[in-house]
Amino acid sequence: MQFYSTQDSKHKSDLKSAVLKGLAPGNGLYMPESIPTMDEAFWDKLAGMTVGEIGFETLKHFFCPDIPEVEFKQLTADAFNFPIPLVKVTDKISSLELFHGPTLAFKDVGARFLARVMASFTSKGEKPINVLVATSGDTGSAVANGFLGVDGVNVVVLYPKGLVSNVQEKQFTTLGQNITAVEVEGTFDDCQRLVKTAFMDEALCEEMILTSANSINLARFLPQMVYYFYAVAQMSKEEREKTVICVPSGNFGNLTAGLIGHQMGLPIKRFIAATNINDIVPQYMKTGKYKPAPSVATPANAMDVGDPSNFVRIQELFKHDWEAMRESLKTEVVTDEIIHKTIKDVYETTKYVLDPHGAVAYKALEKQLTGDEKGIFIATAHPAKFPDIVEAEIGREVEQPERLKAFLKGEKQVENISGQYEDFKKFLQSNAKFK
Repeated sequence: MQFYSTQDSKHKSDLKSAVLKGLAPGNGLYMPESIPTMDEAFWDKLAGMTVGEIGFETLKHFFCPDIPEVEFKQLTADAFNFPIPLVKVTDKISSLELFHGPTLAFKDVGARFLARVMASFTSKGEKPINVLVATSGDTGSAVANGFLGVDGVNVVVLYPKGLVSNVQEKQFTTLGQNITAVEVEGTFDDCQRLVKTAFMDEALCEEMILTSANSINLARFLPQMVYYFYAVAQMSKEEREKTVICVPSGNFGNLTAGLIGHQMGLPIKRFIAATNINDIVPQYMKTGKYKPAPSVATPANAMDVGDPSNFVRIQELFKHDWEAMRESLKTEVVTDEIIHKTIKDVYETTKYVLDPHGAVAYKALEKQLTGDEKGIFIATAHPAKFPDIVEAEIGREVEQPERLKAFLKGEKQVENISGQYEDFKKFLQSNAKFK
């Protein structure tokens, strides 16, 4: 399959080039040239399939034969090797728990897949591949751990100083090996700007191979569709058509993958995009005018994005038809106060423990469900990653999984730079391992 640029549909790329470049020329994002529809045989056997098998059947249309099917089947089985349970919270609402992977966050799905795709593209004797990733929370840890120890690939994680939780920070600053953590004086948007600017710097890209592991990379966001298919696999056929899925949305890659799955035939009723007070997309849905703004810090920090990169992909899916988008996609904004209150109220009534991002999605879903609809919210991170927020609301300690305890014992290793691009460029150029 070919992939086109959102900036210029005439620009086409093969899979390997699109994955390794990350961004298309002119700051465009790559999109698949066509979106297939899954056949009846797939739906007939869906309920008995593993996550890896679903991954193979849905993603092979985009990644094969560039990656041979035999190799790709093993790749998906290896990448999607942890449970993704659908857990009932109330009679009408269930949680799709995506936090049972290595770093306890949904981004393990995309990061593990991307690492294995990139590894299939590396060859001995070539320049190393340098993955640049900006993170507002969980992306950095998922990508760092997904790529840890992969030969021929270096990872540089940029994160805003003081704006990620201690637990999140420990998960990507304590690894060493081929992982470099860079603390930036600024916000997530500044980190993302540094990454994008580096990709557009032709002189720098002549010196070294640079690519992205943020959801701007098509091999990071596309595999996220797999868990939507797996969610409906755990439901009866009658339930599926009444189901509304609510996605906590920051950079909007997660929702984009779900919407592509929907175009492939995912049999659900509709999606809701839930945001915190960084409400750029909800405002667009009201006015038709897209107005980026500086991001604002909230308890749901991984969603603190003032200019969500992937929203242009959603516009592409709807052919830039604002009315069609409004008809198919609903939005909801959840304030900081309501995030805290939702964590407390849901625990008191159900004993289910939400993290701040899950609380945003739960509340948005609860507000918008009507009639006989059933709801699924995407639980993107384990609540133990946000102990200060969660424990204050539920009145007890959140039990820490053993793999999280291991991260917390690690020693922080980090570089520090300003938010100026020239400082970041000098940092990359001065480090021989990136060349």
